Amino acid sequence: MGGRSIHRMDMLSGGIASKLMMFALPLAASSILQQLFNSVDVAVVGHFARNPAEATAAVGCNGPVINLIINLFIGISVGANVVISNHIGAGRREEAGRAVHSAMAIALISGVLLIFAGLAISAPILTIMNTPESVRGYAVEYLRIYSLGMPFVMVYNFGSAILRSIGDTRRPLICLVISGILNACLNLFLVVVFHLDVAGVAIATVISNAVSSAMVWVFLMKERGEVHLDPRRLAVSIQDLSRILKVGVPAGLQSMVFSFSNVIIQSVLNGFGTAAVAGSAVALNYENFSYFIISAFTQAAVTFTSQNFGAGQYARCRRIFRLCMAMSMVLTACMSWTFILGRGFFASLFTSDPEVLRYAASRMVMVLSLNFLSSTYEVGGASLRGIGYSMTPAVLTVFGTCVFRLFWAYAVCRIFPDFEVLLSVYPISWVITGSAVLCAYFILRRKAFRQG
Repeated sequence: MGGRSIHRMDMLSGGIASKLMMFALPLAASSILQQLFNSVDVAVVGHFARNPAEATAAVGCNGPVINLIINLFIGISVGANVVISNHIGAGRREEAGRAVHSAMAIALISGVLLIFAGLAISAPILTIMNTPESVRGYAVEYLRIYSLGMPFVMVYNFGSAILRSIGDTRRPLICLVISGILNACLNLFLVVVFHLDVAGVAIATVISNAVSSAMVWVFLMKERGEVHLDPRRLAVSIQDLSRILKVGVPAGLQSMVFSFSNVIIQSVLNGFGTAAVAGSAVALNYENFSYFIISAFTQAAVTFTSQNFGAGQYARCRRIFRLCMAMSMVLTACMSWTFILGRGFFASLFTSDPEVLRYAASRMVMVLSLNFLSSTYEVGGASLRGIGYSMTPAVLTVFGTCVFRLFWAYAVCRIFPDFEVLLSVYPISWVITGSAVLCAYFILRRKAFRQG
């Protein structure tokens, strides 16, 4: 186990900007490829399924539901990242190794639990969401098959979080390049050749997730140093579990409640009919692509801040925050406006239905125009978690997004039942939440650095 990994990044010394880019861009590419699993699903059924509009809507409307199911545990993986990074920054090698094995044990346990959760809630939640009757059967089928692959999703995400703790975002990208190509090939084979439609793309996604998780597992087993994985040492340490949950549960609940608010928005949107649901599913792919830029710099902020805070390097923590915020906002705005300006072409990659295309273009303009503002609360919240404050950004985000969006969906949209009025909740909630989280960050950062 001795020696240093060739994939390790020194986050505690030297220039910061170039290292943030080297960390974040492969991570963004990884997330985009992961989203392409779902995007390819939508594209294939949109062009080759026997009932394209219904199949597209069925796959697309499951996005918020899947996020709702898994986001608590994805948040816990963020907690693992923070704890392991902090140990590494402080030079606690043995503690870091123990935390790695606790994290992977949690991944396996949570993955099994999520199989049962997904199977149990598939039909009830899609019914509650007012999913159109013509779509519901396909949607339930997709979600149940997808749920069988939850252990693979968890192992990949926790394993990637461990690799990120040493600055390695390239090998997770390699995993997703390979599994993404496999996913696309399997989609076409199962839908075009075997005519399995929605079931086919779900099966392809599960197999692809299995491949990516297996590769991450092997990388960790071959890793040297404190993040080496030995399956015989898999066990949940109570001490590590407590620290991981302290950071990860607020982050996961924030994401879970955030996803719940999107489920509510989706349920209102479902009332506009199959074309609106399908059009939103198309546009959502591009929203996710742009958001992954933000997510990448969010992960960079929490990882770099955790290590430098553990080492007592507070000036670097301040610079990390400024650089992550600026890079996130600028790059996200560039990508978003590229999609807006070419919205006709980009939407046509998923569907040829004129009504679906109209809804897709409308949503792209409404949501993508200002989605770079999400950086304010995402990067701000990540920086707070890196210095030990996880509950504060979670509470502020719950009120600024979930509570406000619930009010908008059930109060404003009842008075103005319009597709564009519904979607305007996104930029408004970004401004509210971002302002609150940034104020909290500057106040609590001063306190944390003074105490340190």
